[in-house]
Amino acid sequence: MDGYSRRTVLKSAASAALVGAGGVASPSGSALAISLREVGYFRYSIGDVACTALYDGIWRKDHAEGFILNASIDDTKAALTSGNLADEFVTIEFTQTMLEVGGRTVLIDPGTGGQWVSSAGTMLESMEAAGRSPSQIDTILISHFHPDHIYGLMDGMTDAPLFPDAEIVVPETEYRFWTDQQVFTRLPVEWHGLARRIQGTFPRWSNVTLVGDDAEVLPGVRTLSTPGHTIGHTSYRVSSGGYDLIVAGDVSITPALFVANPGWHIAFDADPVLAEQTRRRLFDQVSADGSVIAGYHFGFPNAGRLHVDGQGYAFEPFNIAERA
Repeated sequence: MDGYSRRTVLKSAASAALVGAGGVASPSGSALAISLREVGYFRYSIGDVACTALYDGIWRKDHAEGFILNASIDDTKAALTSGNLADEFVTIEFTQTMLEVGGRTVLIDPGTGGQWVSSAGTMLESMEAAGRSPSQIDTILISHFHPDHIYGLMDGMTDAPLFPDAEIVVPETEYRFWTDQQVFTRLPVEWHGLARRIQGTFPRWSNVTLVGDDAEVLPGVRTLSTPGHTIGHTSYRVSSGGYDLIVAGDVSITPALFVANPGWHIAFDADPVLAEQTRRRLFDQVSADGSVIAGYHFGFPNAGRLHVDGQGYAFEPFNIAERA
């Protein structure tokens, strides 16, 4: 490769900016897209906003009846195969979005913190590879309070805050639900530990800011209510130079399953019917507007565009041709 190591080439590709989000890609699953996980980050731009996808890892989830409420394991395997994914398990990847906007470094959802599955928890290493440290994060935007999105805020043993100097912006509806002392009567017992951990941390932190729907949290960055996955699930719209990025959190997870089949209901959704309505509404809007979308569980890199494909949608991630 003309004197370039493989890692040098991948770093060069990972650092290349797609100005104005104009370089939408070939289909997902390219060799480079897979190899970029080794580097840990992928840069692109939305107008004047520098964006970085940070890789946190992967969960190879065993198949289980009831994981998708209205589809069988055979249906799931067939969809995974159609999406060029292995069908012996469900591939769920974790990717955070980091922004440089308004003179601030912003992290949207801080990841698993290595406390969800053993094969995830590399976000801080990815951040370091991208040239940032936790102390340089000025603002953290939270989409919702599921553990794979917030455990990266706190030490796994002591619950001490890992970003004590960053402003933590939280959707008010989500915060009120999880910090309500009566929440235990509304949650399955398996979620009680999460609720106790939330109640033992967030209310004690002085750097938490509550926001409502359609609130400007930073210049060009607004909240977007996308409920269903949780009661207060919130996406973020980033606008610059006539371009929009929707950081969609868990409106959908693995695209081969829930983007291609937006009517499928995942067991993790608090309100599966509302989640489907939200998903279809947002995907119709993103497809029509030509906006960029970034999904937390969309694979790596996790940003690209959607288009209508039959009864569902297809996700086309950003990609960069490998070069020496």
